[in-house]
Amino acid sequence: MTSNVAYIGLGSNLDRPLDQLRKAIVSLSSLPQCRLLGQSRFYRSRAVGPADQPDYVNAAVRLETGLSPIALLDHLQHIENQQGRVRHIRWGARTLDLDMLLFGDCTMTTPRLTLPHPEMANRDFVLQPLLDLTPDLSLPDGRRISELRRQCPDNHLVPLEDA
Repeated sequence: MTSNVAYIGLGSNLDRPLDQLRKAIVSLSSLPQCRLLGQSRFYRSRAVGPADQPDYVNAAVRLETGLSPIALLDHLQHIENQQGRVRHIRWGARTLDLDMLLFGDCTMTTPRLTLPHPEMANRDFVLQPLLDLTPDLSLPDGRRISELRRQCPDNHLVPLEDA
């Protein structure tokens, strides 16, 4: 089995967000052909998108996987659906958002999936958890996550100390 390392971003701002992320991490750790290699700290951040929604809780995980990117995406969307994800408003409030951020050195653009995640350089709530997991991480094009983090707009990211 050929394996890759995938990084998954997690976010929630509805229905006890911290519990939503913890439950999702348990689900991710039991995916077929996958092994959880690590998880970041939990963070609180302001919502991106409509302003009339609660703050988010965010994190990231690092998975070793033998799945293809699309097969992994199918599993991620299944976990979101199991946890009550409803897609009504782009960037609206949600029980769970699982974003595939990186998948090895894979770069791809399809109607369902773009790798690396196209907005990650603009989201401190994605970049900081990635740095927690792998401080020297780089994108497939060689850009360092640490440098992207230094240039990233501030979204009022706060670590959750008691999580």
